[in-house]
Amino acid sequence: MKTTIISKATLGVLAIASLLLTSCRSDGGFDYDHSALYLSGTEENPVVKFVVEDTPASYAVTVQSTEKVASDVNLTLAIDRAKVEEYNKINKTNFFAIPEGAVELDNSQVTISEGNAISSAATVKVVSTEAFEEGATYMIPVTIQNVSGSMTDVIEGSRTIFLRVSRVINFAAVNANYNASSNFIFDQAIPLTTFTYEMKIYPTGLANSGPQRFCALEQADESKALLLRFNEANTSNKLQVMTPCGTMMSNTEFANNQWYLLSIVWDGTNLLFYVNGVLDNSLAGKDPGGINFQRFEMGMSWGGYNSRQFFGHRFCEFRVWDRALSASEILGGLCGVAANSEGLQAYWKFNEGTGHVFKDATGHGFDMDWTNTSRAIYEGDMLPTPDAYKYIQWVKDDANKCAQ
Repeated sequence: MKTTIISKATLGVLAIASLLLTSCRSDGGFDYDHSALYLSGTEENPVVKFVVEDTPASYAVTVQSTEKVASDVNLTLAIDRAKVEEYNKINKTNFFAIPEGAVELDNSQVTISEGNAISSAATVKVVSTEAFEEGATYMIPVTIQNVSGSMTDVIEGSRTIFLRVSRVINFAAVNANYNASSNFIFDQAIPLTTFTYEMKIYPTGLANSGPQRFCALEQADESKALLLRFNEANTSNKLQVMTPCGTMMSNTEFANNQWYLLSIVWDGTNLLFYVNGVLDNSLAGKDPGGINFQRFEMGMSWGGYNSRQFFGHRFCEFRVWDRALSASEILGGLCGVAANSEGLQAYWKFNEGTGHVFKDATGHGFDMDWTNTSRAIYEGDMLPTPDAYKYIQWVKDDANKCAQ
């Protein structure tokens, strides 16, 4: 059974749409029995993307009325950071209020002049991103604080516009090389009863036939593994997701030369697979009885399969969570997440750009030194691969950009 959840924000959108529909006559005029004010751009969603590549960056904010005003309406706009926490509670998201000093609001006093239905513009200006934390997604909540004049009613669901700061980030990533394929086994395990595994990939060598395996997250003895491989049984660039909770095939047919965020979620009952924050497939799974994640395999390392099943790609942003993320949380992490996020147990950004040590951004101690890896040359026979680190390749170019 499919369940639809309508949030307060959605109800607000529906209310706005209903009001706008009922306030307009068929001849295009206005029904003066229904009059109210709202922030422009919030008719469908109070969250609006604000792209910031360089600073200062500006965004014009205006107020509209559902009819032409009989006389001047004066409004005061303000940035109210507390609105972000309110939004997070209602929508189960993890946005951050923009830091003090990073934003300015110019011309906060706006007016809808007599005979008009839209105000003069206030200007939101991001003046610095120096205080921004890596992985955090920031919001600027601009709200109608005071109103005076011939119209004072405000549509509450549209009193505040949330400008989601979309930063353009140029990042480094690892370029896969089959000679670097090997296993790192941690000194300690991460116990998981529910989980979310995430990683970003940029395919460059997808084939139309033959399996291409590119990573495994598993227990120390290779059991209870998450295995990811393309083109199993000639499935035309679809991804096979094998987990101890069940196995599924993606509906997405992946393409070369674009970034994908893959998210595999086990909530204790269902196994869900997301591509770029959108649910791709799901199934009712089996409870594996707990998983002790302790082993990371780069590529397909066993014997000659490291070259025969090689998958050409770039990768970064590997994350291990001990809880099932919601769809909105996944969508909010397309470019990165805060290292102190709830339930985030290990986080390898793979963005060092040089060297062979991959840091765990959480500070929980799950760093990986690729001089200390091993590979099974024959089944069951793990041998050290002290030279694997020599084949770690880094890449940073215009393809490695993300705007979240």
